[in-house]
Amino acid sequence: MSTATLDKVEAESAASPYITVTFRIRRFNPEVSDEAMWQDFEVEIDPKERVLDGLHKIKWELDGTLTFRRSCAHGICGSDAMRINGKNRLACKTLIKDINPAKPITVEPIKGLTVLKDLVVDMEPFFQAYRDVMPFLITKGNEPTRERLQSAEDRERFDDTTKCILCAACTSSCPVFWNDGQYFGPAAIVNAHRFIFDSRDEAGEQRLEILNDKDGVWRCRTTFNCTDACPRGIEVTKAIQEVKRALITRRF
Repeated sequence: MSTATLDKVEAESAASPYITVTFRIRRFNPEVSDEAMWQDFEVEIDPKERVLDGLHKIKWELDGTLTFRRSCAHGICGSDAMRINGKNRLACKTLIKDINPAKPITVEPIKGLTVLKDLVVDMEPFFQAYRDVMPFLITKGNEPTRERLQSAEDRERFDDTTKCILCAACTSSCPVFWNDGQYFGPAAIVNAHRFIFDSRDEAGEQRLEILNDKDGVWRCRTTFNCTDACPRGIEVTKAIQEVKRALITRRF
């Protein structure tokens, strides 16, 4: 190799954006042990990449047994919600450079749901609460012969809560949910809100009665953890307060 070529390689190496980052991951495999453990991995990565990219490097190049959920990798499916440096986030939306890569990046499963393996939790209780609030349009009478029209103002009334991607980041950040898995949780209430305030829907009263249960909306302690955790920027606490107000006044 010529001197000029060597100089070029060295220059490109010196300009490399890659840094060494330590990922400290909480591992759990019920087939091996009943106890979880922390395991460190050192990864060469561009700080402009995402935590999800780091997890991919670990799984594909260092340890194929690492288990986590992900699908679209673009903040739409919500499947890769996890606790990163102590906060609920989507791994696909969290940049390495935004969480101080000079220190170990801790990654663990979201709280309040049973851990199945590594970063994968049992989502069934979460989805059952979602199903219980009837998250679909309910109307009476015959099938309509034309589209159910709605004004822009009526649509705007519940626009914020249509953004939910069911990632469980809000629900699994709630201290009430951590201590009582029977609580419906913020995500279920947000999805009830989306239909309670829909002018085309006719089951608002039913949903309000469901949320008037002892494990319903009144369990909220307004800590704002859910709002802070939402990757879509939904004003979760505000939506919960609006449902409470609707229960008191029975006005949608």
